[in-house]
Amino acid sequence: MAIPKFLVGDNTDQPENVYIIHTEYPRFVIDLDTDEVEWLDQIGGEDETELTDEMNRLLDEANTFYIREVDRYESMD
Repeated sequence: MAIPKFLVGDNTDQPENVYIIHTEYPRFVIDLDTDEVEWLDQIGGEDETELTDEMNRLLDEANTFYIREVDRYESMD
């Protein structure tokens, strides 16, 4: 079984929050309500500019994924 690159997550302890989970390296979780990012992997040894560009690209991908998922849910109604 292949795990998707991004997952949407929620939790009944925090019913107002929606999370995007990135399952590939570097793994992270974004709280969409606060835009806080929790990095789950140690990241280092790479050029800081390149690393920042990669992180920004991944965060943009996560946002695009979430918008697509919401659109798909709405079209199912």
